[in-house]
Amino acid sequence: MNAPLFASPRDEYARRMTRVLNYIDAHLDQPLELAQLADVANFSRFHFHRIFHAWMGETLGDHLRRRRLEKAAFRLSCGPVETVLETALATGFGSGEAFARAFKAKFGRTPSEWRRDTPRRLAAQALGHHSNPDQLLGNPDQASQPPMRDDDVSNNMTGNLTMEVVITELPAVRVAYFRHIGPYGPGITSFWRTVVAPWMQSRGLEAPLCIGIGYDDPSMTPADKCRYDACVALPEDFTDTGAADIATLPGGRYARAAFTGEPAGIADAWTWMTRNWLPSSGLQCDDRPCLEIFRPETAVDPETGAMRCDLCIPVRPL
Repeated sequence: MNAPLFASPRDEYARRMTRVLNYIDAHLDQPLELAQLADVANFSRFHFHRIFHAWMGETLGDHLRRRRLEKAAFRLSCGPVETVLETALATGFGSGEAFARAFKAKFGRTPSEWRRDTPRRLAAQALGHHSNPDQLLGNPDQASQPPMRDDDVSNNMTGNLTMEVVITELPAVRVAYFRHIGPYGPGITSFWRTVVAPWMQSRGLEAPLCIGIGYDDPSMTPADKCRYDACVALPEDFTDTGAADIATLPGGRYARAAFTGEPAGIADAWTWMTRNWLPSSGLQCDDRPCLEIFRPETAVDPETGAMRCDLCIPVRPL
């Protein structure tokens, strides 16, 4: 076994910043003060704003506004049950009017227009790169797809694709995770290969359950701000995490579909589930993240290069 990988000072900085970013996302509906967040990160209150700006490339105020609006956009995309005012209050805005102005300034359309355009936006989004953690075993990076005309989107993105979707209860799972911030796509592949895989090998975790979580929608979040967690399920008695952070992913009700195919096809599979299957299911997605679940030893067919993983959307009744 390789020698253990111990956390470096930079790893500790990353861990503290991840802690405060997670705290922010869990409390977007509440007032968030600089001193409070500095304490969460265990950094000096006097210097925290400068540290945050240098690490994230945006001020704390800009980050809070961006995340509140992105969270609101996500909630609006999940279904028609919640009113625009309810969305505004749930994401920290004091009034529907202030929310509507800020939302249109960022996204160029009203909250109601954003909700109405969700199916079309999801289809267009699938034209871009999709993160593919299963390629850590050596599959070539997926190629980007060429641009399409607007009238081609709905007819070409999912074609005759169909998958069997089952509703299942997933247990909560304790994981070690590494946070990647940056564009989805080949960078995620490299992250699994160069950061996560060596860490697993150094800890003797040769065939664990792995989970990829992309938290952000590239159609609303700048590419260099997109967050992705590469997660590795842990044995109950595991404590030697080194540079990794520990979290418990929430269990609950998920729509789960097994995907097998070329890596470039996974974007179409996600689009089919959210645009074709979900609206007719009597369910809607909730605030938990979507998951891509796989095991390294079965993630890629060595003969065909096809990837295998389970796509899981968190759901609740309409």
